[in-house]
Amino acid sequence: MYQPKKYKKQDPNYLFQFIKNHPFATLVISGENLMATHIPVLLKGNAEEFTLYSHIANHNEQLEYLKNGVEALLIFQGAHAYISSSWYKEKDISTWNYSAVHVNVKIRIQTREELENSLKQLVHTFEKKQASPLFYQDIPSKMVEDHIPLITGFWAEPFQIKGVAKLHQTFQKDDIDAVVHQLEKGDAMSKELSKDIKEENDRSN
Repeated sequence: MYQPKKYKKQDPNYLFQFIKNHPFATLVISGENLMATHIPVLLKGNAEEFTLYSHIANHNEQLEYLKNGVEALLIFQGAHAYISSSWYKEKDISTWNYSAVHVNVKIRIQTREELENSLKQLVHTFEKKQASPLFYQDIPSKMVEDHIPLITGFWAEPFQIKGVAKLHQTFQKDDIDAVVHQLEKGDAMSKELSKDIKEENDRSN
């Protein structure tokens, strides 16, 4: 990961919370060629020591490499958007604001019991936010038994974590406020980015 010093993130609490807030990740491995899969990833532990877990389809070509304990990269992407220089008081260069965390991991395949526990936690994490949640235990057992053999769960043990957040930290307040104002008029991701910029610069000041 490219980490300009002014945008580098290394606080364990920040990195942990970022991953927790952006659970849909890209799993990248190098086999005969580079391969990537987009998957939900959850945390187990705390900011000082944690592991990650997920699952992939058995037909996924990455599985052969995961079973061999390959090292992999998990990419967690935050909100991002184009920033027009026309929003500033003075002429400047347009740019792109974003944040991301890269986690290098070692893979370990889960047992059947570990996979089921992981799925229960995954479903609970997201169903509890629904108006009428359907938890794992509410799914017909035959449906579960039909689908479990089609996937493989895995643990991802981190050995290197890098974070970056390019959120207008080097700009004057007037320009930051103007960028936030414009982003708040945009789509859902732009609105999310506007919150990230405000939080980052409030923290820095």
